[in-house]
Amino acid sequence: MPDEPKSNDSNPGNPDSDEDDWSTYASAGYAYSVVDTDEATEIVEPSEDEWFDGDDFEFQGSVINWDAPPCPAPLGIEHLIRIGSCDHCLQRLAGRRTAAQGAAGGAEIRSEARARNSELESLDKPDLCPLCEDLFDDVENIVIRIIDQTGEVDHSSIQLGIHMPKDLVEEEDRIRTRHGSPGSQPMKSAFVDAIQEVLLTHVNEVQFVKEKPDLMILIDGLTLRVSVDVRPVFLFGRYLKLERGIPQTRWPCRACRGRGDGCESCSETGLQYLDSVQDLIGEPLRIALDAEDTSFHGMGREDIDVRCLGRGRPFVMEIKRPQRRRTDLEEIQKAINLKAKDRVEINSLRWSDRAEVRRVKETRSEKSYTIRFRVEEMPEEDFVIESILGLSGVKLAQETPKRVSHRRAAKTRYRTVNSVSDVFVEGDEAQFTLQCEAGTYVKELVHSDEGRTIPSISSVLGGLDCEVLWLDVQEIHSE
Repeated sequence: MPDEPKSNDSNPGNPDSDEDDWSTYASAGYAYSVVDTDEATEIVEPSEDEWFDGDDFEFQGSVINWDAPPCPAPLGIEHLIRIGSCDHCLQRLAGRRTAAQGAAGGAEIRSEARARNSELESLDKPDLCPLCEDLFDDVENIVIRIIDQTGEVDHSSIQLGIHMPKDLVEEEDRIRTRHGSPGSQPMKSAFVDAIQEVLLTHVNEVQFVKEKPDLMILIDGLTLRVSVDVRPVFLFGRYLKLERGIPQTRWPCRACRGRGDGCESCSETGLQYLDSVQDLIGEPLRIALDAEDTSFHGMGREDIDVRCLGRGRPFVMEIKRPQRRRTDLEEIQKAINLKAKDRVEINSLRWSDRAEVRRVKETRSEKSYTIRFRVEEMPEEDFVIESILGLSGVKLAQETPKRVSHRRAAKTRYRTVNSVSDVFVEGDEAQFTLQCEAGTYVKELVHSDEGRTIPSISSVLGGLDCEVLWLDVQEIHSE
């Protein structure tokens, strides 16, 4: 049985989820009136015998304006019938229990009212229901459109959102609160329920949720347009980068910047480097889930020429618009490691969610590194070892390095070297291991970046030029 993603149970409006709030859709509107203050205004006091509740419905040549009690009183139900309510709206506003629901229940209530007052039988049906403008007649049409767009997409949960004209919502609310039964269902939620009820007759094993669904479906109540948003799938894991020269994420071509069909410089690939950790891991996942694309979220990143070893760097892979949402993670992990053998390796692969993206990206973990460097004229071995070990516990002052100054703010960062160990010298080369605070520029710790890092290996060795040969991330201490 294939593995399944985590259930979605967080608030879609929350930043952890990047999900939209479907509960309110209305366009802004303003109303104002202009009064000519230069002219005298006659104030007419209303007669005590005059009654007016704001309901002026012109129907069949006459104005209905009478003091009807709200439903479920029989006169209240009669009023809804006289103003032209459709059967669906009659059932939801009447506050009466019926054998059937929706339009069938409304027809039952209408029949009972006509039995009490035969005059109601002669009333002609207006062009549109004043509450919903006959929107409920389009439920079947909308369901067909939903099925057409979602039939091939693997999903087990749906969230429906309705966008309705503001004036229709306000008018329905005015009539319902004045003449509907207490607690009668608003049109938007009733319309959603009606769609869900019909949709369930066509599909099986689908839940309608308000939090992190597989599919988010937005329906425009004016145009009946249906928009389907296939929500992404998230996978957590750790990766080891075993080969230097592989960037963590896709690196667009410097010449064409990945635009269009690429250029001659990148052989029409749009990429500066053909492979990346993102694609070596993400492409097999994208294919397995028949998705459009991937997005890679790592707990920091190493330079392109740096290996990442140990237990690996934590990451979350976001799989965008997947047509399938289930796969055997153990098998796909084996397939990824086989295809990227000796280059990239992953472990601990499991289903995740958007909330873990934030946790991974915001976690600042100490890291252990091993670094090797060269000096043209290496000082005595004991002096080198003692000088390097003396940096244990030191707080570094690091100005933004020249190599990242184009994308990082110019500032001085203070980072602590927690420990230094395993120092040894071989000819004109030296190597050591250190554990340091998150955000430490380790290469600059060695060569000083022309004095931008203080202190540095270069400074404690008397200002010698130190050339970094290689750097490995040995461990990311995230847990």
